[in-house]
Amino acid sequence: MSYFDMASAAPLHPVARQALIAALDEGWADPARLYREGRRARLLLDAAREAAAEAVGCRPDELVFTPSGTRALHSAVAGAMAGRRRTGRHTVVSAVEHSAVLHATEAYDVTSVGVDRAGRVAAGDFTAALREDTALACLQSANHEVGTVQPVAEVADACRAAGVPLLVDAAQSLAWEPVGGAWSLLAGSAHKWGGPPGVGLLAVRKGTRFAPQEPADERESGRAPGFQNLPAIIAAAASLRAVRAEAREEAARLSALVDLIRSRVPRLVPDVEVVGHDRLRLPHLVTFSCLYVDGEVLLTVLDRAGFSVSSGSSCTSSTLTPSHVLKAMGVLSEGNVRVSLPPGTGRQDVERFLAVLPGVVAEVRGRLGAPADAEPVVTEAGAGTAAGAGTDTGADTAAGRLADTGLVVDSLGKRCPIPVIELAKVIGDVPVGGLVTVLSDDEAARLDIPAWCAMREQEYVGERPAERGTAYVVRRRV
Repeated sequence: MSYFDMASAAPLHPVARQALIAALDEGWADPARLYREGRRARLLLDAAREAAAEAVGCRPDELVFTPSGTRALHSAVAGAMAGRRRTGRHTVVSAVEHSAVLHATEAYDVTSVGVDRAGRVAAGDFTAALREDTALACLQSANHEVGTVQPVAEVADACRAAGVPLLVDAAQSLAWEPVGGAWSLLAGSAHKWGGPPGVGLLAVRKGTRFAPQEPADERESGRAPGFQNLPAIIAAAASLRAVRAEAREEAARLSALVDLIRSRVPRLVPDVEVVGHDRLRLPHLVTFSCLYVDGEVLLTVLDRAGFSVSSGSSCTSSTLTPSHVLKAMGVLSEGNVRVSLPPGTGRQDVERFLAVLPGVVAEVRGRLGAPADAEPVVTEAGAGTAAGAGTDTGADTAAGRLADTGLVVDSLGKRCPIPVIELAKVIGDVPVGGLVTVLSDDEAARLDIPAWCAMREQEYVGERPAERGTAYVVRRRV
């Protein structure tokens, strides 16, 4: 079995395991007490804080441990906004921030800055969104779904010049290197770098206005109340130091394996889009999307073949909506696969994945290619209402409004990737220059149909309102 989902949770590092076991014997006492066992626990906590602060690039008294990375982000947003409440309630975020940041900021006035197709924000666009009432800016160091590295140092310097604190979500990058630049707040999560789950960290640099919104508590500077899980904290700090010591060598080795996947997958599997920046990226992560593939089925079949991978496809989401990251990038979301290699992954593991992948994708596509219940319902527009679009006639009906759009494919009620499959099955029946309209109420179609057009060199005309769902219009070019 090959575990290729380090971006979700890294396997426990051997150093973390050793430190955790030792700390269970030595670090169980209350570090706030003055007796011998408490003093020993306090020494261990202080050593862990110093090690973590060195890895982050801040002072030990600027760093606190939290119950999780998500809690660190929520505390950072709440504390920074409260500390600068006289400035205003405006926040600036990138469109590809982790959902923890997006949820934490949704109570405020938010400006979301878009990204390019590689998932990278332009520093100028980000800083241009700052206003006089901007209390906080948030920018991740590297994206959790596609691995693209953001221009944090440049943005941080601009934010400091504007007097706006910058919160950096560094969960995905701390294992590899410290975050540069004049950032004000930073959050991380131990289970991303091989530490135990249930430990996060929050750094707030001196001079940053910060008013903790947690219940009053003397522990962790009042920013993370409650009794610390000292054994887990010790293990987290020990593993962060250990992975940093190995980072340069592992980064070079894993980056070469990612380059192998990036170059080979498009040659081995037809109709694949590799997403994310090809150079400015995390060394261990690669993401690609496969046309005509159900993401949930693909991940299940890969699991049976011995590979644990993740996905941003709406087909694997409980909300049935595409990943907000892929949506912001404007790339294909169906059949999405995220491969994030843990330290120690060998070339033979990657070669075996590349050998298995083409057959797995072909199998999944075969299941969806021509099942009887997936045959498209095609009508001549203007000759009647497309099936499922209603029975009214006239200018206000779906067929009436779309009378100039040639063939109409009714994909209402069908999830990705069926709307795109049905479009692909009929495009050859349309003369060059002719139009096809796909009716769909699946949110993923808004992303996947334009992406399909770009991949197949067809023209995406645009979307129009329909009686049910949305009408996506495509012109055949080739």
